[in-house]
Amino acid sequence: MTFARRYLPSLPSLLALEAVDRLGTASAAAAELALTQGAVSRQLKVLEEQLGIPLLIRERQRLRLTPAAQDYVREARHALSILSAASLTLRANPTGGSLSLAILPAFGMHWLAPRLSRFAEAHPEVTVNLSTRLRPFDFAESRFDAAIHYGRQDWPGVDYLRLMDEEILAVGAPGLLPKPLSRAEEVMGLPLLQLDSRTGDWGRWLAQHGLTGLRPPGMLFDQFATMMQGAIHGLGLALLPMFLIGRELAEGRLVPAFGGPVRALGSYYLVWPKQRPERAPLASFRAWATVEAGAGASGVNHDQRVP
Repeated sequence: MTFARRYLPSLPSLLALEAVDRLGTASAAAAELALTQGAVSRQLKVLEEQLGIPLLIRERQRLRLTPAAQDYVREARHALSILSAASLTLRANPTGGSLSLAILPAFGMHWLAPRLSRFAEAHPEVTVNLSTRLRPFDFAESRFDAAIHYGRQDWPGVDYLRLMDEEILAVGAPGLLPKPLSRAEEVMGLPLLQLDSRTGDWGRWLAQHGLTGLRPPGMLFDQFATMMQGAIHGLGLALLPMFLIGRELAEGRLVPAFGGPVRALGSYYLVWPKQRPERAPLASFRAWATVEAGAGASGVNHDQRVP
């Protein structure tokens, strides 16, 4: 946001005009502001010269603002109130404020959300606001302080904190898979489901089982949540992250198709813009996320629903 700086009044001038409007005389305004009457008059003259219009009507011993100046002071008084409240908030809560975080839906719901209560307990001064974004964006043109990113370290202009590597498992509904497949290539004979942002996953999965150069087609989904529901209802086999399907495997709504989990191509990161000064809420969240990521890497699991 830019301002027409030449029209921004000095705070002493603005306070002098507001006091004169409220009290009616320069002497009363001077007493309230702990200034001399001459100093108040000089501040009013500076403001009139800066704005290029008369602001006051002098009537004997009293000063009255012009109608236009009265409208100006009404708006200025509101701005002064906002500035005062912001200063009080900062003084009372210097490390607090809001944190706007862009999240990926599945990761946000199944990894981040179950842990956020611990952050809220440790940092009640910070309010976390979550919004979904599926792909990288330009932080300079957004209101976000940070984001959750999946993939490689290929988001320009950001710093990274690795939260978790991803392991995926080929799964399907029990009705589609009455028993596990005996060979990896048998998936080619079944309908496959895949994310539209990860159309190469089945080819990489097959390559990890010794079958290179294949890129099988499949029904496309834009989010893991809908693809998982498709798999549960028998639409086809899906490659799904282990952190997402722990309950579905435990309850038998999904069963492994072949083999165990395999390492996915990407990892999950917390990212934030390099060039923007770091605010206290982001610093608190980043320190907390570092601990959470380390706990996950060491096998500590605070929420049994999230493997």
